[in-house]
Amino acid sequence: MLEIELKVRVPSLDPVRRQLVMSKAVFSGRNHEHDVYYNAPHRDFGVTDEAVRVRYTDDHAVITYKGAKIGASGLKAREELNTAVESGEVFEMILDRLGFTRTAEVNKWRENYQLGTAAVSLDSVDELGTFVEVEVLAEGDDHVAAAAQIEKISKEIGVHGEPILASYLELLLSKWSGVQS
Repeated sequence: MLEIELKVRVPSLDPVRRQLVMSKAVFSGRNHEHDVYYNAPHRDFGVTDEAVRVRYTDDHAVITYKGAKIGASGLKAREELNTAVESGEVFEMILDRLGFTRTAEVNKWRENYQLGTAAVSLDSVDELGTFVEVEVLAEGDDHVAAAAQIEKISKEIGVHGEPILASYLELLLSKWSGVQS
């Protein structure tokens, strides 16, 4: 399964939120996400463009592996595998024992909406600002239809601008190093 995503920095989430309501998007909640990213001892994820994270939300923890980004109609696309764990803290200890190193932490407050088969997220990210993500899951090479759906929805909800292909982690690391992404 591929995650096809448009991410755009916006000056304010309010206009997009109003458009989502007008478009009859289904609001599915607001939550805080605390993401802890790790690097592997046997290869550098910064070089291979992969990621492993432990995500803590209000009531659970999820482990995620993200594969290298692939080109998909100018949007970000990558394999994403997720599984819930009983204890994120214990999983972090396992990673530590295996030689993985903690890379960075990302904190964001996310409002989640569903519009058709697309997930729309309104994000406020510590140290980075506000963003809108429109995401569609695609099988195999079906990223062209997913990209068309994302384009249609982004226009409908008033999201425009240069797509950001970097992850929040990459944006933060770039900011901390003084390099522009």
